[in-house]
Amino acid sequence: MSSTSQPVPFTADDYRARMARAAESAAGAGLAGVLVAPGPDMVYLTGYAPPADTERLTLLVLAADRDPVLVVPTLEAPDAEKAVGAPALTLRDWTDGKDPYEVTAPLLDGQGRFGISDNAWAMHLLGLQQRLPGTSYASLTQALPMLRAVKDAHELERLAAAGAAADAAYEEILKVRFSGRKETEVAADLARLLTEHGHSQVDFTVVGSGPNGANPHHEAGERTIEHGDMIVLDFGGLKHGYGSDTSRTVHVGEPTAEEQRVHDIVREAQQAGCAAVRPGAACQEIDRAARAVITEFGYGERFIHRTGHGIGVTTHEPPYMIEGEEQPLVPGMCFSVEPGIYLPGRFGVRIEDIVTVTEDGGRRLNATARELAIVE
Repeated sequence: MSSTSQPVPFTADDYRARMARAAESAAGAGLAGVLVAPGPDMVYLTGYAPPADTERLTLLVLAADRDPVLVVPTLEAPDAEKAVGAPALTLRDWTDGKDPYEVTAPLLDGQGRFGISDNAWAMHLLGLQQRLPGTSYASLTQALPMLRAVKDAHELERLAAAGAAADAAYEEILKVRFSGRKETEVAADLARLLTEHGHSQVDFTVVGSGPNGANPHHEAGERTIEHGDMIVLDFGGLKHGYGSDTSRTVHVGEPTAEEQRVHDIVREAQQAGCAAVRPGAACQEIDRAARAVITEFGYGERFIHRTGHGIGVTTHEPPYMIEGEEQPLVPGMCFSVEPGIYLPGRFGVRIEDIVTVTEDGGRRLNATARELAIVE
């Protein structure tokens, strides 16, 4: 798919299949069903995106032994009916002044254990528990962490387009002046470039210059970038509803021998992490491969975060490339590989690509140069 073309649209059958898989996965995990609140899970399963901050109960109920049901406030039912996935489910509405749990409770096994969206409102969960005291609940991240992890061909197409757009933004940011400008100004350039290349949402534009680069999640601030600074760039968002996330480290003017060496180590570690991607490998093996390189060169204590995270309809989701995560990789999974070295008070280096698992290995969705770029 080119940068200007539109992706293949998802159909009601796509959403029907996703809801069926979710219900089957829940049953396989010993759950009575899945309860999905407004947010990324609902968008993924139905194509419907109600206001996530609404206090009115909106809940998708999935169970292996019954058809999907979406409980919605009456005033929002017309919008729900327009969702692409609406033909694959039944709508049950409730009006203001009525008890929404009267509509919802009969849809649930009164003695069942359910997976529920991490972002569900506490008052809605408590309302269900009060009406059905025999029920119990587990967060979806805990109960079904792989719910959205394996992408189909059309999802991969969107992720590749988002990655290509982020790459294009990086190629253009290399042409701007860094020295003498504030981090916030460069961050604004990145946000603009992501939007110009088709992103509908910019989630983050990290610009960590000099000592600020030693903070992996530094918010672009008012520091003025100086000649001799190492700068960590980490940026991404959503295009066609799917995420981008890439990091590159650049330098204003020629680097010192130490700065170049640290960057080379991170680049080698990132290559090792990507090379370890293959079906059947445990997620932790990706972390181990990247971390082993950095540890070998004496910087193990300065690699202070996990090696990667999943990406899809959000820029951060399971699976996670971290020690202790034994989930095996499956073709279609997509995640970041982003080792780093952070030297407090001095500088940091991070290099990140999104990688998808193929039938015989892995494929990067970012293609920009990983060498240390020199900027003005």
